[in-house]
Amino acid sequence: MEAIGRTRWVIPEGYIPAESMVNANEELLSHEAACILNTGDQDASVTITIFFTDREPAGPYRETVGARRTKHVRFNNLSDPEQMPLGIPYASVIESDVPIVVQHTRLDSRAAEIALLSTMAYPVE
Repeated sequence: MEAIGRTRWVIPEGYIPAESMVNANEELLSHEAACILNTGDQDASVTITIFFTDREPAGPYRETVGARRTKHVRFNNLSDPEQMPLGIPYASVIESDVPIVVQHTRLDSRAAEIALLSTMAYPVE
């Protein structure tokens, strides 16, 4: 299949709640994720840079998405070069050496009524 998507994506709104009602089950832990699809024939080398309101950016965080594969990258798990902070607003820029498609998902389990949000990231030309 032909590679589809763009090489640069922006998620302007980000927030990982610092608390969860369900801490024992990792699937229901409050989190944000970038769902990355690589339809092309070569692996995608992906970098994620995190921007904040009151400090310099963090990153780049590095991920590989295999050819003709998808990968869900939980922002909570980003730790190199630094642990992703919880409970503060942020934005992210996701760049790849080959075209990819990026979707943003948030699970907020601070209350018993769990909220799920999902939206497409903004593709940059």
